[in-house]
Amino acid sequence: AVSGSGFPFSSSSYELKAPQIGSFRLSERAVNFSRRRCSVRPVNAEPKRSDSVIPFAATIVAPEVVEKVEVEVEVEDYEQLAKELENASPLEIMDRALEQFGNDIAIAFSGAEDVALIEYAHLTGRPFRVFSLDTGRLNPETYQFFDAVEKHYGIRIEYMFPDAVEVQGLVRSKGLFSFYEDGHQECCRVRKVRPLRRALKGLRAWITGQRKDQSPGTRSEIPVVQVDPVFEGLDGGSGSLVKWNPVANVQGQDIWNFLRAMNVPVNSLHSQGYVSIGCEPCTRAVLPGQHEREGRWWWEDAKAKECGLHKGNIKDENGNGNGNGALHANGTTATVPDIFNTQNLVTLSRPGIENLARLENRKEPWIVVLYAPWCPFCQAMEESYVELADKLAGSGVKVGKFRADGEHKEYAQQELQLGSFPTILFFPKYNSRPIKYPTEKRDVDSLMAFVNALR
Repeated sequence: AVSGSGFPFSSSSYELKAPQIGSFRLSERAVNFSRRRCSVRPVNAEPKRSDSVIPFAATIVAPEVVEKVEVEVEVEDYEQLAKELENASPLEIMDRALEQFGNDIAIAFSGAEDVALIEYAHLTGRPFRVFSLDTGRLNPETYQFFDAVEKHYGIRIEYMFPDAVEVQGLVRSKGLFSFYEDGHQECCRVRKVRPLRRALKGLRAWITGQRKDQSPGTRSEIPVVQVDPVFEGLDGGSGSLVKWNPVANVQGQDIWNFLRAMNVPVNSLHSQGYVSIGCEPCTRAVLPGQHEREGRWWWEDAKAKECGLHKGNIKDENGNGNGNGALHANGTTATVPDIFNTQNLVTLSRPGIENLARLENRKEPWIVVLYAPWCPFCQAMEESYVELADKLAGSGVKVGKFRADGEHKEYAQQELQLGSFPTILFFPKYNSRPIKYPTEKRDVDSLMAFVNALR
Protein backbone atom coordinates (compact mmCIF):
# COMPACT_ATOMS: atom_id res chain seq x y z
CA ALA A 1 0.00 0.00 0.00
CA VAL A 2 1.39 3.34 -0.98
CA SER A 3 0.38 6.78 0.16
CA GLY A 4 1.34 10.36 -0.50
CA SER A 5 -0.42 11.70 -3.54
CA GLY A 6 -2.62 8.64 -4.04
CA PHE A 7 -1.61 8.03 -7.66
CA PRO A 8 -2.50 4.55 -9.05
CA PHE A 9 -0.06 1.83 -9.96
CA SER A 10 0.68 0.90 -13.55
CA SER A 11 1.82 -2.66 -14.07
CA SER A 12 3.40 -4.76 -16.77
CA SER A 13 4.82 -8.24 -16.82
CA TYR A 14 7.48 -10.09 -18.70
CA GLU A 15 8.65 -13.69 -18.92
CA LEU A 16 12.24 -14.71 -18.52
CA LYS A 17 12.93 -17.79 -20.68
CA ALA A 18 14.87 -20.44 -18.81
CA PRO A 19 18.03 -21.80 -20.45
CA GLN A 20 18.01 -25.44 -21.59
CA ILE A 21 21.02 -27.64 -20.87
CA GLY A 22 20.82 -31.01 -22.59
CA SER A 23 17.50 -32.56 -21.68
CA PHE A 24 17.25 -30.47 -18.55
CA ARG A 25 14.89 -27.47 -18.66
CA LEU A 26 13.96 -25.19 -15.83
CA SER A 27 10.30 -24.91 -14.97
CA GLU A 28 8.90 -21.84 -16.64
CA ARG A 29 6.81 -21.32 -13.57
CA ALA A 30 9.94 -20.78 -11.53
CA VAL A 31 11.20 -18.00 -13.73
CA ASN A 32 8.08 -15.95 -14.33
CA PHE A 33 8.42 -12.53 -12.84
CA SER A 34 6.08 -9.57 -12.69
CA ARG A 35 7.34 -6.05 -12.45
CA ARG A 36 5.15 -3.30 -11.10
CA ARG A 37 5.95 0.34 -11.48
CA CYS A 38 4.23 3.01 -9.46
CA SER A 39 4.28 6.76 -9.47
CA VAL A 40 4.78 6.83 -5.70
CA ARG A 41 7.15 4.44 -3.95
CA PRO A 42 6.67 3.69 -0.22
CA VAL A 43 8.78 5.91 2.03
CA ASN A 44 10.30 2.90 3.75
CA ALA A 45 11.23 1.16 0.53
CA GLU A 46 14.52 -0.70 0.88
CA PRO A 47 16.67 -1.91 -2.03
CA LYS A 48 15.44 -5.46 -2.66
CA ARG A 49 17.78 -8.44 -2.66
CA SER A 50 18.43 -9.87 -6.09
CA ASP A 51 18.98 -13.49 -5.01
CA SER A 52 19.14 -15.75 -8.05
CA VAL A 53 16.34 -18.23 -8.64
CA ILE A 54 18.42 -20.06 -11.29
CA PRO A 55 19.80 -23.43 -10.06
CA PHE A 56 23.54 -23.73 -9.81
CA ALA A 57 23.65 -26.09 -12.80
CA ALA A 58 22.42 -23.32 -15.04
CA THR A 59 25.44 -21.18 -14.23
CA ILE A 60 27.60 -23.22 -16.59
CA VAL A 61 26.19 -21.17 -19.44
CA ALA A 62 28.78 -18.59 -20.46
CA PRO A 63 27.75 -15.17 -19.20
CA GLU A 64 27.12 -12.41 -21.64
CA VAL A 65 29.90 -9.88 -21.73
CA VAL A 66 28.62 -6.38 -21.19
CA GLU A 67 30.89 -3.43 -21.76
CA LYS A 68 30.91 -1.04 -18.84
CA VAL A 69 30.30 2.57 -19.70
CA GLU A 70 31.32 5.21 -17.22
CA VAL A 71 28.72 7.93 -16.86
CA GLU A 72 29.70 11.23 -15.38
CA VAL A 73 27.08 12.38 -12.88
CA GLU A 74 26.79 16.07 -12.22
CA VAL A 75 26.73 16.78 -8.48
CA GLU A 76 24.55 19.65 -7.32
CA ASP A 77 26.25 22.35 -5.26
CA TYR A 78 23.66 22.73 -2.51
CA GLU A 79 25.51 25.47 -0.70
CA GLN A 80 25.32 27.58 -3.82
CA LEU A 81 21.70 26.56 -4.41
CA ALA A 82 20.84 27.61 -0.84
CA LYS A 83 22.30 31.05 -1.55
CA GLU A 84 20.32 31.32 -4.78
CA LEU A 85 17.07 30.39 -3.01
CA GLU A 86 17.69 32.39 0.17
CA ASN A 87 15.12 35.03 -0.78
CA ALA A 88 12.77 32.69 -2.64
CA SER A 89 9.23 32.08 -1.46
CA PRO A 90 8.33 28.79 0.27
CA LEU A 91 6.18 27.91 -2.75
CA GLU A 92 9.11 28.38 -5.13
CA ILE A 93 11.42 26.32 -2.91
CA MET A 94 8.83 23.56 -2.59
CA ASP A 95 8.30 23.48 -6.35
CA ARG A 96 12.05 23.24 -6.95
CA ALA A 97 12.36 20.35 -4.48
CA LEU A 98 9.46 18.34 -5.93
CA GLU A 99 10.60 18.99 -9.50
CA GLN A 100 14.15 17.86 -8.80
CA PHE A 101 13.45 14.71 -6.77
CA GLY A 102 10.01 13.54 -7.88
CA ASN A 103 9.06 10.28 -6.16
CA ASP A 104 12.28 10.19 -4.15
CA ILE A 105 11.31 13.03 -1.82
CA ALA A 106 8.69 13.22 0.95
CA ILE A 107 7.34 15.76 3.43
CA ALA A 108 7.94 15.03 7.12
CA PHE A 109 4.68 15.95 8.85
CA SER A 110 4.57 16.23 12.65
CA GLY A 111 0.94 17.12 13.12
CA ALA A 112 1.61 20.77 14.00
CA GLU A 113 1.74 23.95 11.91
CA ASP A 114 3.96 22.26 9.32
CA VAL A 115 0.70 21.37 7.57
CA ALA A 116 1.73 24.51 5.68
CA LEU A 117 4.24 22.32 3.83
CA ILE A 118 1.44 20.09 2.56
CA GLU A 119 -0.51 23.13 1.41
CA TYR A 120 2.51 24.50 -0.46
CA ALA A 121 3.08 21.10 -2.10
CA HIS A 122 -0.58 20.94 -3.06
CA LEU A 123 -0.37 24.40 -4.62
CA THR A 124 2.51 23.37 -6.90
CA GLY A 125 0.20 20.90 -8.66
CA ARG A 126 2.91 18.25 -8.54
CA PRO A 127 2.57 14.76 -7.02
CA PHE A 128 3.89 14.65 -3.46
CA ARG A 129 4.28 12.24 -0.58
CA VAL A 130 3.86 12.75 3.16
CA PHE A 131 5.15 10.63 6.01
CA SER A 132 4.83 10.96 9.77
CA LEU A 133 6.32 9.29 12.84
CA ASP A 134 3.68 7.72 15.06
CA THR A 135 5.50 7.34 18.38
CA GLY A 136 2.53 5.73 20.08
CA ARG A 137 2.35 8.60 22.58
CA LEU A 138 0.74 11.40 20.60
CA ASN A 139 -2.25 13.39 21.77
CA PRO A 140 -5.69 12.18 20.61
CA GLU A 141 -6.13 15.57 18.95
CA THR A 142 -3.06 14.90 16.80
CA TYR A 143 -4.46 11.62 15.49
CA GLN A 144 -7.73 13.37 14.67
CA PHE A 145 -5.74 16.03 12.86
CA PHE A 146 -3.93 13.41 10.76
CA ASP A 147 -7.29 12.06 9.65
CA ALA A 148 -8.58 15.55 8.79
CA VAL A 149 -5.47 16.30 6.70
CA GLU A 150 -5.80 13.05 4.75
CA LYS A 151 -9.42 13.80 3.90
CA HIS A 152 -8.77 17.46 3.08
CA TYR A 153 -6.02 16.71 0.56
CA GLY A 154 -7.17 13.26 -0.58
CA ILE A 155 -3.88 11.64 0.42
CA ARG A 156 -2.65 8.80 2.59
CA ILE A 157 0.05 9.70 5.11
CA GLU A 158 2.80 7.07 5.31
CA TYR A 159 3.16 6.30 9.01
CA MET A 160 6.39 5.01 10.49
CA PHE A 161 6.25 3.16 13.81
CA PRO A 162 8.94 2.36 16.39
CA ASP A 163 10.20 -1.17 16.77
CA ALA A 164 7.88 -2.95 19.23
CA VAL A 165 10.70 -4.96 20.82
CA GLU A 166 12.76 -1.83 21.46
CA VAL A 167 9.81 0.01 23.00
CA GLN A 168 8.96 -3.00 25.15
CA GLY A 169 12.54 -3.26 26.39
CA LEU A 170 12.73 0.44 27.25
CA VAL A 171 9.42 0.51 29.13
CA ARG A 172 10.02 -2.74 31.00
CA SER A 173 13.49 -1.72 32.15
CA LYS A 174 12.94 1.98 32.88
CA GLY A 175 9.20 2.60 33.11
CA LEU A 176 6.82 4.77 31.13
CA PHE A 177 8.21 8.15 32.18
CA SER A 178 11.97 7.64 32.55
CA PHE A 179 12.64 10.71 30.39
CA TYR A 180 11.60 13.00 33.25
CA GLU A 181 14.54 11.64 35.26
CA ASP A 182 17.34 11.00 32.80
CA GLY A 183 16.46 13.11 29.75
CA HIS A 184 14.34 12.61 26.68
CA GLN A 185 17.05 11.51 24.26
CA GLU A 186 16.79 7.75 24.83
CA CYS A 187 13.03 7.61 24.41
CA CYS A 188 13.19 9.86 21.33
CA ARG A 189 15.90 7.69 19.87
CA VAL A 190 13.69 4.59 20.11
CA ARG A 191 10.36 6.16 19.19
CA LYS A 192 11.42 8.81 16.65
CA VAL A 193 15.02 8.79 15.45
CA ARG A 194 15.30 5.12 14.46
CA PRO A 195 11.93 5.06 12.66
CA LEU A 196 12.98 8.24 10.85
CA ARG A 197 16.26 6.63 9.88
CA ARG A 198 14.35 3.71 8.31
CA ALA A 199 12.06 6.11 6.46
CA LEU A 200 14.88 8.18 5.03
CA LYS A 201 16.71 5.11 3.73
CA GLY A 202 13.96 4.90 1.10
CA LEU A 203 14.42 8.50 -0.05
CA ARG A 204 16.94 10.77 -1.70
CA ALA A 205 15.56 13.94 -0.13
CA TRP A 206 13.10 15.05 2.54
CA ILE A 207 11.22 18.23 3.38
CA THR A 208 10.95 19.62 6.91
CA GLY A 209 9.07 22.47 8.58
CA GLN A 210 12.08 23.84 10.47
CA ARG A 211 12.19 27.61 10.92
CA LYS A 212 14.99 29.79 12.22
CA ASP A 213 12.72 31.46 14.77
CA GLN A 214 11.53 28.17 16.30
CA SER A 215 14.59 27.69 18.46
CA PRO A 216 17.18 30.50 18.33
CA GLY A 217 19.70 28.33 20.16
CA THR A 218 19.69 25.45 17.67
CA ARG A 219 17.94 26.52 14.46
CA SER A 220 19.19 30.03 13.77
CA GLU A 221 21.43 29.03 10.87
CA ILE A 222 19.16 26.66 8.95
CA PRO A 223 19.59 26.97 5.16
CA VAL A 224 16.64 26.42 2.81
CA VAL A 225 18.41 23.39 1.33
CA GLN A 226 21.41 21.38 2.47
CA VAL A 227 23.08 18.01 2.29
CA ASP A 228 21.75 16.25 5.38
CA PRO A 229 24.59 16.19 7.94
CA VAL A 230 23.17 13.28 9.96
CA PHE A 231 21.06 10.79 8.01
CA GLU A 232 21.64 8.62 4.94
CA GLY A 233 19.41 8.29 1.92
CA LEU A 234 18.60 5.56 -0.58
CA ASP A 235 22.10 5.28 -2.02
CA GLY A 236 23.74 5.13 1.41
CA GLY A 237 26.77 6.93 2.73
CA SER A 238 27.57 10.53 3.55
CA GLY A 239 25.94 13.02 1.25
CA SER A 240 23.26 10.61 0.00
CA LEU A 241 20.34 12.61 1.40
CA VAL A 242 19.25 16.20 0.73
CA LYS A 243 17.23 18.15 3.28
CA TRP A 244 14.87 20.92 2.19
CA ASN A 245 13.57 23.55 4.63
CA PRO A 246 11.21 25.72 2.57
CA VAL A 247 9.94 27.82 5.50
CA ALA A 248 13.34 28.32 7.17
CA ASN A 249 13.17 32.10 6.73
CA VAL A 250 9.47 32.49 7.52
CA GLN A 251 8.25 33.86 10.85
CA GLY A 252 5.80 31.78 12.84
CA GLN A 253 3.12 34.47 12.65
CA ASP A 254 3.39 34.52 8.87
CA ILE A 255 2.88 30.76 8.77
CA TRP A 256 -0.33 31.18 10.72
CA ASN A 257 -1.52 34.01 8.50
CA PHE A 258 -0.98 31.69 5.53
CA LEU A 259 -2.90 28.81 7.13
CA ARG A 260 -5.85 31.07 7.95
CA ALA A 261 -5.89 32.60 4.47
CA MET A 262 -5.92 29.17 2.82
CA ASN A 263 -8.51 27.74 5.26
CA VAL A 264 -6.23 24.81 6.07
CA PRO A 265 -7.17 22.34 8.84
CA VAL A 266 -5.09 22.76 12.00
CA ASN A 267 -4.51 20.77 15.16
CA SER A 268 -7.14 21.71 17.78
CA LEU A 269 -4.38 21.78 20.43
CA HIS A 270 -3.22 25.11 19.01
CA SER A 271 -6.37 26.78 20.32
CA GLN A 272 -5.50 25.45 23.79
CA GLY A 273 -2.15 27.26 23.96
CA TYR A 274 0.03 24.59 22.32
CA VAL A 275 2.42 25.95 19.71
CA SER A 276 5.13 23.34 19.17
CA ILE A 277 3.48 19.91 19.39
CA GLY A 278 5.17 16.58 20.03
CA CYS A 279 4.38 13.59 22.24
CA GLU A 280 1.72 14.07 24.92
CA PRO A 281 3.96 13.55 28.01
CA CYS A 282 6.62 15.94 26.69
CA THR A 283 4.45 18.76 25.34
CA ARG A 284 2.44 21.40 27.12
CA ALA A 285 0.84 24.73 26.43
CA VAL A 286 2.97 27.85 26.72
CA LEU A 287 2.11 31.00 28.59
CA PRO A 288 1.82 34.44 26.97
CA GLY A 289 5.30 35.78 26.30
CA GLN A 290 6.99 32.38 26.44
CA HIS A 291 8.90 31.05 23.46
CA GLU A 292 7.15 28.22 21.62
CA ARG A 293 9.89 25.67 22.41
CA GLU A 294 9.37 26.19 26.14
CA GLY A 295 6.40 23.87 25.76
CA ARG A 296 8.71 21.02 24.77
CA TRP A 297 10.80 19.09 27.32
CA TRP A 298 10.35 21.99 29.73
CA TRP A 299 12.37 20.28 32.49
CA GLU A 300 15.60 20.47 30.43
CA ASP A 301 17.99 23.18 29.26
CA ALA A 302 16.97 25.34 26.34
CA LYS A 303 19.82 24.03 24.19
CA ALA A 304 18.64 20.43 24.68
CA LYS A 305 15.24 21.03 23.09
CA GLU A 306 15.83 18.86 20.04
CA CYS A 307 14.64 15.26 19.86
CA GLY A 308 17.41 14.07 17.55
CA LEU A 309 15.56 14.38 14.25
CA HIS A 310 17.50 17.58 13.56
CA LYS A 311 20.56 17.02 15.74
CA GLY A 312 22.71 18.33 12.92
CA ASN A 313 21.53 21.78 14.06
CA ILE A 314 23.33 21.41 17.38
CA LYS A 315 26.99 22.38 17.28
CA ASP A 316 29.72 22.45 19.88
CA GLU A 317 28.68 24.09 23.15
CA ASN A 318 31.29 26.82 22.77
CA GLY A 319 30.75 27.29 19.08
CA ASN A 320 27.37 28.60 18.05
CA GLY A 321 25.72 30.57 20.78
CA ASN A 322 24.51 27.45 22.56
CA GLY A 323 27.32 27.66 25.06
CA ASN A 324 29.48 30.55 26.12
CA GLY A 325 30.05 32.16 22.76
CA ALA A 326 28.86 32.63 19.21
CA LEU A 327 30.77 31.39 16.18
CA HIS A 328 31.77 33.84 13.49
CA ALA A 329 32.06 32.81 9.88
CA ASN A 330 35.85 32.62 10.20
CA GLY A 331 35.58 30.08 13.04
CA THR A 332 36.51 32.39 15.89
CA THR A 333 34.41 32.54 19.03
CA ALA A 334 32.83 35.83 20.04
CA THR A 335 31.50 36.67 23.48
CA VAL A 336 27.72 36.76 23.79
CA PRO A 337 26.55 40.15 25.15
CA ASP A 338 25.48 39.95 28.77
CA ILE A 339 21.89 40.52 29.86
CA PHE A 340 20.04 41.80 32.96
CA ASN A 341 22.07 45.01 33.02
CA THR A 342 20.87 47.66 35.47
CA GLN A 343 22.46 49.58 38.33
CA ASN A 344 19.89 48.10 40.73
CA LEU A 345 21.03 44.54 40.06
CA VAL A 346 24.11 42.88 41.61
CA THR A 347 26.32 40.63 39.48
CA LEU A 348 27.45 37.72 41.65
CA SER A 349 30.74 35.96 41.06
CA ARG A 350 31.28 32.29 41.92
CA PRO A 351 32.71 33.14 45.39
CA GLY A 352 29.87 35.63 45.86
CA ILE A 353 27.09 33.10 45.23
CA GLU A 354 28.91 30.52 47.35
CA ASN A 355 29.13 32.93 50.30
CA LEU A 356 25.48 33.91 49.89
CA ALA A 357 24.41 30.26 49.88
CA ARG A 358 26.42 29.51 53.05
CA LEU A 359 25.05 32.38 55.15
CA GLU A 360 22.49 31.31 57.75
CA ASN A 361 21.58 34.80 59.02
CA ARG A 362 21.53 37.20 56.11
CA LYS A 363 21.06 40.89 56.76
CA GLU A 364 18.59 41.09 53.91
CA PRO A 365 16.83 38.65 51.57
CA TRP A 366 17.98 38.13 47.99
CA ILE A 367 16.35 37.07 44.74
CA VAL A 368 18.86 35.70 42.21
CA VAL A 369 18.46 34.46 38.65
CA LEU A 370 20.74 31.67 37.42
CA TYR A 371 21.08 32.37 33.72
CA ALA A 372 23.02 32.01 30.49
CA PRO A 373 23.08 35.07 28.20
CA TRP A 374 22.69 32.92 25.06
CA CYS A 375 19.50 31.29 26.40
CA PRO A 376 16.42 32.62 24.53
CA PHE A 377 14.21 32.03 27.59
CA CYS A 378 16.52 34.14 29.75
CA GLN A 379 16.50 36.81 27.08
CA ALA A 380 12.70 36.74 26.99
CA MET A 381 12.45 37.57 30.72
CA GLU A 382 15.14 40.26 30.71
CA GLU A 383 12.72 43.18 30.64
CA SER A 384 10.55 41.90 33.51
CA TYR A 385 13.55 41.00 35.70
CA VAL A 386 15.18 44.38 35.19
CA GLU A 387 11.86 46.05 36.04
CA LEU A 388 11.68 43.88 39.18
CA ALA A 389 15.14 45.09 40.23
CA ASP A 390 14.12 48.70 39.74
CA LYS A 391 10.91 48.22 41.74
CA LEU A 392 12.77 46.55 44.63
CA ALA A 393 15.49 49.22 44.78
CA GLY A 394 15.66 50.53 48.36
CA SER A 395 13.06 48.00 49.61
CA GLY A 396 15.51 45.87 51.58
CA VAL A 397 15.48 43.05 49.02
CA LYS A 398 18.63 42.58 46.95
CA VAL A 399 18.28 41.48 43.33
CA GLY A 400 21.15 39.56 41.77
CA LYS A 401 22.21 37.45 38.83
CA PHE A 402 24.69 34.59 38.51
CA ARG A 403 25.87 33.28 35.17
CA ALA A 404 25.57 29.54 35.67
CA ASP A 405 26.61 28.06 32.34
CA GLY A 406 30.05 26.82 31.27
CA GLU A 407 32.40 25.93 34.12
CA HIS A 408 29.83 26.96 36.74
CA LYS A 409 27.02 24.76 35.49
CA GLU A 410 27.92 21.62 37.41
CA TYR A 411 28.17 23.56 40.67
CA ALA A 412 24.83 25.26 40.02
CA GLN A 413 23.16 21.92 39.31
CA GLN A 414 24.52 20.27 42.43
CA GLU A 415 24.28 23.15 44.90
CA LEU A 416 21.74 25.63 43.54
CA GLN A 417 18.91 23.47 42.19
CA LEU A 418 19.62 24.45 38.57
CA GLY A 419 17.43 22.40 36.27
CA SER A 420 17.13 24.58 33.21
CA PHE A 421 17.79 28.21 32.33
CA PRO A 422 16.56 30.45 33.80
CA THR A 423 16.27 29.26 37.42
CA ILE A 424 15.17 31.87 39.98
CA LEU A 425 16.05 31.51 43.68
CA PHE A 426 14.95 33.43 46.74
CA PHE A 427 17.40 33.51 49.67
CA PRO A 428 15.35 34.31 52.84
CA LYS A 429 16.72 36.50 55.59
CA TYR A 430 16.66 33.84 58.34
CA ASN A 431 16.97 30.61 56.38
CA SER A 432 20.06 29.19 54.77
CA ARG A 433 18.27 27.13 52.10
CA PRO A 434 17.21 29.04 48.97
CA ILE A 435 13.65 28.65 47.72
CA LYS A 436 13.20 27.92 44.02
CA TYR A 437 10.64 29.91 42.04
CA PRO A 438 8.17 27.17 41.07
CA THR A 439 6.42 28.57 37.99
CA GLU A 440 7.29 29.72 34.50
CA LYS A 441 5.20 32.90 34.80
CA ARG A 442 8.07 35.37 34.59
CA ASP A 443 6.19 38.63 34.26
CA VAL A 444 7.06 41.29 36.84
CA ASP A 445 3.77 40.96 38.76
CA SER A 446 4.25 37.22 39.28
CA LEU A 447 7.84 37.73 40.39
CA MET A 448 6.77 40.48 42.79
CA ALA A 449 4.08 38.21 44.28
CA PHE A 450 6.73 35.54 44.87
CA VAL A 451 9.04 38.02 46.63
CA ASN A 452 6.26 39.57 48.73
CA ALA A 453 5.08 36.16 49.92
CA LEU A 454 8.52 35.27 51.28
CA ARG A 455 10.24 38.42 52.45
